[in-house]
Amino acid sequence: MLIDCDLHHNQRHIEQILAHLREPYRTEVARFGMRSLYPGIRYEEGGGRWDLPDGAGASPEIVRSHHLDRYDVAYAFLSGYTGPFAGIPDADYTAALCSAFNDFTATDWLPQDPRFRAGIYVPLQDPHLAAREIERLGDHPGFVGVCFAATAQRIPFGQRYYWPIYEAAERKNLPIHFHPSTTSVIANYASTAAGMASTYLESHTALPQFYQAYLISFIFEGVFERFPGLKIAFVEGGFGWLPHVLWRMDKEFKALRQQAPYLKRLPSEYIKDNVRLTTQPVEEPKKPEHLVQMLEMIFETCGSDEVIMYASDFPHFDFDEPTVLPKALGETTRAKILYDNAAAFFRLPTRAEEQAARRRRADQAPLGAA
Repeated sequence: MLIDCDLHHNQRHIEQILAHLREPYRTEVARFGMRSLYPGIRYEEGGGRWDLPDGAGASPEIVRSHHLDRYDVAYAFLSGYTGPFAGIPDADYTAALCSAFNDFTATDWLPQDPRFRAGIYVPLQDPHLAAREIERLGDHPGFVGVCFAATAQRIPFGQRYYWPIYEAAERKNLPIHFHPSTTSVIANYASTAAGMASTYLESHTALPQFYQAYLISFIFEGVFERFPGLKIAFVEGGFGWLPHVLWRMDKEFKALRQQAPYLKRLPSEYIKDNVRLTTQPVEEPKKPEHLVQMLEMIFETCGSDEVIMYASDFPHFDFDEPTVLPKALGETTRAKILYDNAAAFFRLPTRAEEQAARRRRADQAPLGAA
């Protein structure tokens, strides 16, 4: 039994989005399609696994049979796709598209399976419009987070420009779900810390650079002191980079603490309460035991084994099965990564509560029912 923190869903056809898109954008998209600003680099062929039918992410039935049932997924976070929302400079258009996609998720996906949960897409181009969308959908039981397109921004994510979003998210008790979006739009400021990459391979490999910068910005700008209830998750950026960044932050803070006057603790001490990372893509050292050591360093540095959660990235080419977690971690730690940590983060039923609910459903099922 597990919780998947990153399952990509989309529409079968554009009419599903048009049904929820307000004018004048409905007429525009119907005639010309969604706005796209491609960077001129070739990336993976649609991103899908070759062993799945085409359009797997657009079919709740395929998701159910090839993923939820196969791996005993208790809950799956529907993370959509960030390309249409990241980097587009028109805030009103992006806000309309975010609302339409959120409503499509609410009507076409969430009712299809009780295991589905989703995040609210918001237009980062205008924090006040983003906060309005969180207010609109924040009480919907199917939405358990807020989706951020994690790409290079003109303004780092820890700065006050974004604080209206964090205030709304904290008020609704919704964590921020960061997902990379560095290759689909040329309006991004850069696809690596060194500038615009030449290939998808280069930019995809450099994704952790963004999360390192986000974390440094969040902590040193005092976001978690201003919004102590705010929680963030860095998805699809690995986790092996975390100890190095925390060690460096703690060291630099001791010498330059006057430049971060809001902090009341060492930078590393905020991770336990406010920050999570997901497994996919799991680091693959030549010696498997080094992965266990890496996780142990993270747990020791953060003072908690609750900071890592499982994500599959279904149905993409670099999908990770839950078996990627080494058995040497031990059953207790594996259970926390696969289920318990995400249940607490997204306020989902605990493992014991889910098991009890399954027993009740089994007892109530008609004789002979599957």
